[in-house]
Amino acid sequence: MDSLSPENPPLTTAPPPLPPRVWKFWGTTLWGLFVFGGMFLGQLAVVIYFMLKQDAPNIASVIQTIGGGLTIALSVITGLPGVLLALWIAIRPTRSSFADYLALRWTSWKNFAIGVAALALLVGVWDLVSRALGREASPGFMGDVLKSARAEGALWLLVIAFCIAAPVSEELFARGFLYRGWSETALGPGGAILLSSLVWTLLHLQYDWFSLSEVFSIGFLFGYLRYRSDSTWLTIVLHGLNNLAATLQALWLAGQS
Repeated sequence: MDSLSPENPPLTTAPPPLPPRVWKFWGTTLWGLFVFGGMFLGQLAVVIYFMLKQDAPNIASVIQTIGGGLTIALSVITGLPGVLLALWIAIRPTRSSFADYLALRWTSWKNFAIGVAALALLVGVWDLVSRALGREASPGFMGDVLKSARAEGALWLLVIAFCIAAPVSEELFARGFLYRGWSETALGPGGAILLSSLVWTLLHLQYDWFSLSEVFSIGFLFGYLRYRSDSTWLTIVLHGLNNLAATLQALWLAGQS
């Protein structure tokens, strides 16, 4: 009877904590649209800001503002906080930590070396194909943006946007969030790599069909490396290195034109 007295309450066992969960196909897809919306709104805020600074905007000034190097640089950078906030909101109900859900862990230097070598080989093959097809090397979209940024004194800002902000935003979205959820469905890792690479390619519609094909193949490689290493940091670093090389190439080509 002593166990029923107020001085000796019965022992109770706390229920075990609920295990972490992962968003499946539709959850990942819908939350993915939400994350993309966060990126878009972050970028749109910069465009709206520059538009409001104009006294009497017209179509020509709108196009010039949107395509300006400074506008693009700032919009890419401000898109990153939007992605981070949207991902935090999406991951919070899963009871997983932000880093665990997105595989924000480093990998071995062996995997890093394999990734660098594979990326260099893939880009080199695309360069050979481009030459075989008689495509002229030109700065293209990147060159125009870099020239605009240089004229506006924002070249350094554009380099930060292309080589740091964009890789972090896009990799956390595609290889971090989308791959994580889709790979644990009937799609499996292979289907998740394919589908996330396609989504990532659609973020680069400013390029022509040839460049989009190259982007897709690079995304597929990044997806495989994400699967092999279980590390999104690896793909972020490789993405940044690839963008840095592309930026330096575009600067050189722009200087030759």
